[in-house]
Amino acid sequence: MNEKILVINPGTTSTKVAIFQGAQEIWAASIQHDAAKLHEFPSIAAQLDYRFSLIREGIPKEMYGEWAVVVGRGGLLRPCDGGIYSVDESLLSDVQHARYGEHASNLGSMIAAKFAEETGVQACVVDPVTTDEFGPVVRISGVPGVERKCRAHALNIKATARRSSSELGIAFEDSNFVVAHLGGGISIAALKGGRISDVNDGLLGMGPFSPERSGAIPLVGVMDLVRDKGYDETKRIFSKESGLFGYLGTSDLREVESRIENGDEEANLIWEAMVYQIAKEIGAMAAALQGKINGIILTGGLVNSEKLLNKLEDYISFFGRRFIYPGEGEMLALAEGGLRVIRGEEVAKPYGVNNE
Repeated sequence: MNEKILVINPGTTSTKVAIFQGAQEIWAASIQHDAAKLHEFPSIAAQLDYRFSLIREGIPKEMYGEWAVVVGRGGLLRPCDGGIYSVDESLLSDVQHARYGEHASNLGSMIAAKFAEETGVQACVVDPVTTDEFGPVVRISGVPGVERKCRAHALNIKATARRSSSELGIAFEDSNFVVAHLGGGISIAALKGGRISDVNDGLLGMGPFSPERSGAIPLVGVMDLVRDKGYDETKRIFSKESGLFGYLGTSDLREVESRIENGDEEANLIWEAMVYQIAKEIGAMAAALQGKINGIILTGGLVNSEKLLNKLEDYISFFGRRFIYPGEGEMLALAEGGLRVIRGEEVAKPYGVNNE
């Protein structure tokens, strides 16, 4: 059986590309795109042919067209259940017209579709960033007209939960995990039966502060900042200049920990506060699952820090088993989704609604 998979993951000024043989990466590259050239295009969708041609040139000729499926990063689609979706006309229409927002990840499905059409195979996306599996109770915020949103690192959260389920010898659909994705943004999710039943908003408004983002903060402080600095500036501060960066002037955890080693008491205080808030949110999600969990999963870039992991242990060891997956793991997660399709373990669902 042919289990070669082409994976496409676009970023702001580059596109990560890889070819997998099953779950083993056999070739990878980060194709750089000239920022000035990208600015010439009227929209992100208009970059499609430019990026496609550079990526096509970068793939080794001897590997071109050997894949059984092409998997693109899911972009800003309509809120939908997690899983694997075929790249159909409805999906392409939504990303081409940026119906749910403009983002480089929208190009993932568009580039995948061009490669799939050229080589005669299927294109799909896996656990898009707009995965939304909340129930009605979880959506209630406490203020009428303000609804909690399911906005999280769904791809890595679900992929690591699948791996942990496999390690335990249980079906993903029967598993319950608290998954903490710890990166520039932090998402801590309750996974019930493989579905994201609850998660903090890792971009704006809930959960622990992160290297760059504010997390949940006292409402009076929010109101004061909006009054003094205006809405747009406050939003920028909360999403890009808060957390470690706001307090210490850097979002690099390695630099913060180096300062701590050199006796910087302020750096130690802020670092400890972040770890404390992460642990507290893990506890909240364990409570959301009524304590019925198969383990705690820690993943994302911050998990490369032994210091952070050791400190977290002081708080969460009583929850039982921990599973550690350092890094983002997006390329492997996308490939694993494609592999499930090839092996018939999961069917790519039609995105399929008319959004006109």
